Amino acid sequence: MPTAAAYRFFAQEIASQATLSIADKEWIRREFSAANNRVEITERAGHVLAEVSNGLGIVVSPPLGRTVLEHARIWLLPDGRVVVVLLSPGGITRDKVLRPPRMFTQQELDATAEFLNRQYSGWTLEAIRSDLLVKLATESERYEGLLRGALALCDPTVLGDESYSQLHVEGTAQIVGTPEFADQGQLRELLAAIEEKHRLVTVLNACIDSPEPVLVQIGLKEISQVGDNLALISAPYTRGDGLQGSLGVIGPTRMHYERAINAVAYVAQIFSETLSKIS
Repeated sequence: MPTAAAYRFFAQEIASQATLSIADKEWIRREFSAANNRVEITERAGHVLAEVSNGLGIVVSPPLGRTVLEHARIWLLPDGRVVVVLLSPGGITRDKVLRPPRMFTQQELDATAEFLNRQYSGWTLEAIRSDLLVKLATESERYEGLLRGALALCDPTVLGDESYSQLHVEGTAQIVGTPEFADQGQLRELLAAIEEKHRLVTVLNACIDSPEPVLVQIGLKEISQVGDNLALISAPYTRGDGLQGSLGVIGPTRMHYERAINAVAYVAQIFSETLSKIS
């Protein structure tokens, strides 16, 4: 059985010189051509990645906190819940139904949305949250109602758990059938790690800051104790509003590296192009 170091050396060698076959490129383009919206595009990407690796195909959306606010709309529902719709550059929208810590009137929500649009258009949600906290500490008497309302309704930590809702995984059945996980105890541990999705987000997003166009990691103890039998190949993609997410494959260390590495790079390219066209 080759060591992790041997697999890593082999993967790095082929990554620098191999190219994807014409047949694979045509197949990937056909898969994406049938997608009409962001959900379908993401599903297609995950399916293709799972197929080429005989493992997991994973797509991670950009962190919500990095979303740039262009315009906000907020509505009150009859039961007291609130609908928050955030529009970002490129026409990308995020919507969330919240149950805020206190009751709002529609007039208060309109004032909060107007305040956000006037003060923070062009800001990321992370930056908005930081500035609101500073203002609460220094100008609370002047803005307290608006500031607390804006913070309650436009905080990325309130709007959603990124580690769960912004991760798409395909191919679980395929990796379950590999010889590496014939042991039921190891299989249960792997499936538990897949469910605890924030670990996958962390290892996938490492490629965004990597100088390499495609990042290869052999052995994934970060996600599971059985990670020694796994390899990750990941690459960043760029969404229509300029934000970067990541995608990749997790499969057995004996996977077909040449095909998987080049497929990940090509899928990232086509995924970026397709997202830009529909934005």
